[in-house]
Formats: sequence, structure tokens, C-alpha cells
Amino acid sequence: MSGRPVGVEERHAFDDIIDARSPSEFAEDRIPGALSCPVLDDDQRRIVGTVYKQQGAFEARRIGGAMVAANLARHLAERFADKPKGWRPLVYCWRGGLRSGSMVQWLRLVGWDAQQLAGGYKSWRRHVIALVEQRAPRLQYRVLSGPTGSAKTALLKALAERGEQVLDLEGEARHKGSVLGALPGTPQPSQKAFETALATVLERADPARPLYVEAESNRIGRLNVPLPLLDALRASPCIEIAATAEARLAYLLRDYAYLGDDGERLAGQIGLLRELHARETLDRWQGWAREGALAPLFEALMREHYDPLYARSQRAHLQRLDQARRVVAEDLGEAGIADLAGRIAALR
Repeated sequence: MSGRPVGVEERHAFDDIIDARSPSEFAEDRIPGALSCPVLDDDQRRIVGTVYKQQGAFEARRIGGAMVAANLARHLAERFADKPKGWRPLVYCWRGGLRSGSMVQWLRLVGWDAQQLAGGYKSWRRHVIALVEQRAPRLQYRVLSGPTGSAKTALLKALAERGEQVLDLEGEARHKGSVLGALPGTPQPSQKAFETALATVLERADPARPLYVEAESNRIGRLNVPLPLLDALRASPCIEIAATAEARLAYLLRDYAYLGDDGERLAGQIGLLRELHARETLDRWQGWAREGALAPLFEALMREHYDPLYARSQRAHLQRLDQARRVVAEDLGEAGIADLAGRIAALR
């Protein structure tokens, strides 16, 4: 049993991946499946940092060392108490330095074959960036296009249920991609966590099979779609969802029903469109929002805002839109979406 730095590519060979960083670092992004076992929590890191600046490295290490020992003792007594003798954890911190090194040393003293991730989280971050750059151009995307309300996200879910490969950009971004797209009570992930989620899907995707994805702009809420992936999507074959206006409106009223719960907030979101529409148009829309009159509001937004905007964006960015396979949909209820997914899957 020898201690050696382990590369990111070897992480799957271990029983568990242990993140020794602070809770705030873990919350921002981590290796998928990692367990949060901080060697120092956020308050302790601040204390050690202050001592380092004011009193020097020795005092910081003396105080920090006591905190580290206490935290490691707690992990051994609680999180690791049921681990068998043959347990093999991989431990990482920010740069593969003192925090993960301390934990590995203690775990190895117990008798476990603990190893340290070379370069820590920073090596993972480099791996994610490189994976997206190298993997994104190699996959066979099928880009679902169609105006707002075409149920593209629901179609991805239905395709996944049929065993097809999908990349749900809006799902990973936790946002529906429009000015009204924020999900109540659901914050978006960090940009780094978003990219980690995308890299995980791309890494697992079979390049010999289609990967279905929704046409998106370069931003989803406050998150940016990585440029290598965006470029690959814009050059890929398209499948156009041609749903009737009635079906789209019915779908939107179901999918965005929660927006009727807070008319004042909805009116405020519509106000963000002030640079794109006349004052009297916004007043009309905001009046409907405050009244909870979603049907006339969504019909007007579709016709006067989203449809023209989407058409311009798609023509400008989807290079193969003219060759798109067109799939007609008159029903975007549950059964209609399932039928549509089957017809889309059969196109290949």
C-alpha cells in the first residue's frame, strides 16, 4: 500500500471520492459523486487566513492544525466509521496540498489505502475544460428547434424515457432560458458546476448514436453555454417542431402555471423587456400579469415577442436550419409528446 498522486482519469477506480475543501467550495462545484468532508470549514478557513496575515505562518499552522485534527477525528468517528478494512478513498482539496494531504495521512495511518488526487480540484477543472473542448465536436447532435411552447424540453425527457441519448441544457442550468425562465425556489448552479454537468453527459455519450439537444442561445439565465459545444450545436442537423399555436399556448399555460401565483413579480419580469417593446405594450402585458390573466398574456407574448425573436435567432445561428426535418404536432399533451418523441426517434 503506497501513497502516490492519482490522476483525474483514475478516479473511477476508487470506492469513494472525498472532497476535503470547505462547504462553500464544495457548493460551487465538485467532482460528481464526491462526499463533502471538510478539513476546515468556512469560518475556520477565515480564522486561519487572518492569523496568517497578522501573526505569520507558524501561528496559522498551529491553530489550523488543531482544527484539522478535530475535524478529522469527527469524520473518523462519524462519516468513516462503517468503512471496511479494504476501503479505497480518493481525496482532493483545492490544489492537492495540505488539506487533502493531511486527511490522506490520517486515513493511511488507520490502514485504508487512501490516495491523493494530483493537483486537486484545479486538475479536475482543467479536465472539464479540456473534455468539453475535445468531446463536443465529436458527437452526433440532433438539435430540436421550434418556437417557444413547442415542448422541446418535455420532448427531451420523453426521448430519454425511450432510451435515447439527450443533453438537457435547460435542465442542467435549472432555467427555462427566457426572461420568464427562472424556476421558483431553484437557484441556478455556478458556471463551473454547469460545465461539470455538461462534461459528464458528453463524456458518457456514445458518439455512434444521436445525442438530442434543444436549440439554445449562448446564455441560459446567467449561465454561458461553453463555446466549443455551442459551435458544434449550431453546425448540427436540426429537427423542427411544427406545433400549432393552440397546442403551444395550451402547453405554456400548463408549463408556466406557477407564474400566476405572484402577479406583481411576473409584471416585474415583463418589465425587463422595456428596451424591446413600446410602453403601452408593456402596460397591457403587465396589467394581465397583475390580474393573473395568463391566457391572453402568453398568447400576446408568443405572437409579439417570442416568435419573432426566436425566428431571427434561429435563422442567424442554426447553420443547417434550411435542411431541418419537420415534425408536425397538433397535441402537446402527455400522449402527444410521447407520440412526437417516437416519430422523432424514427427519423434516423
